[in-house]
Amino acid sequence: MLKIWPNRFSHLRFILKHILIFLARSALMTTTHPHLIRRLLLLIAGTLLLTACASQPQDGAPRKPPKNLHKVPDAVPQEEARSRYGNPPAYQINGKWYHVMDSSEGYRATGIASWYGTKFHGRRASIGEPYDMYAMTAAHTTLPLPTYVRVTNLDNKRSVVVRVTDRGPFHDNRIIDLSYTAAHRLDMLHKGTARVEVVALTTGGNTHQPAPPAFVDTPHPTAPPPSGQLYLQVAAFSTQESALQLAGHLDLIDASPVEIRQADRGGQLLYQVRIGPLPDTDNANQMIALLDQENFNSPMLITE
Repeated sequence: MLKIWPNRFSHLRFILKHILIFLARSALMTTTHPHLIRRLLLLIAGTLLLTACASQPQDGAPRKPPKNLHKVPDAVPQEEARSRYGNPPAYQINGKWYHVMDSSEGYRATGIASWYGTKFHGRRASIGEPYDMYAMTAAHTTLPLPTYVRVTNLDNKRSVVVRVTDRGPFHDNRIIDLSYTAAHRLDMLHKGTARVEVVALTTGGNTHQPAPPAFVDTPHPTAPPPSGQLYLQVAAFSTQESALQLAGHLDLIDASPVEIRQADRGGQLLYQVRIGPLPDTDNANQMIALLDQENFNSPMLITE
């Protein structure tokens, strides 16, 4: 089989593009027919478009993946310091703000998972380490880095434990991006996505029995029937200053009433920014729609 290396292919595209442009310019200088001029201009535009598209790297599966990927073991939860990289209080992607959690304790979410592979293999992940598509890792928009989570494919009940080391996926209907190997073990490579449950795991605990969830988070949540007072938790911070800044922003968009509540999570003091109490589920759903319109990530639904 003839094999053309990527750099040689790029050179061929460069040469072909300039040959076509040269021929088209020469023809334009020697013809006066309007319809020929239009065709030549379309030829130039089409050539530039095709070469530009061809030069964009595409993500996907490796050509010759290892045969024993199903034997790659789960990531093993262990005590790790919060990464110096990839953990800003908040960051903005495509006009939408994401607020990084100060703690993953009690996190449980259901939604759509996707995977990423060759395009990012070897590139630096948000945590500062190279992304390895053959390792048991994942990307998440708001969990602190690193965090260990159990991901369960709700369609076939397969589950894996992965270490969250990267940021993404930045799509409204997805909650986690898995490495190629993790997606292989969940049997979701062919389809590309899967309905999953993501549960944060505590280090030193039984990874098969995750801690009881403090909330349920979905990409586009709707408020459950309240058995007590209903709140929307927008974010939680380790500093009161960050919480006050977010509360001020929420006041500006008329997301009220806003309160900041202190909570002790494993000996760490957190400042939770909440909207509520809300009178009923209709009001809660209207507030969720307002936050989505203002490009906030989905709030946590809490009933007390």
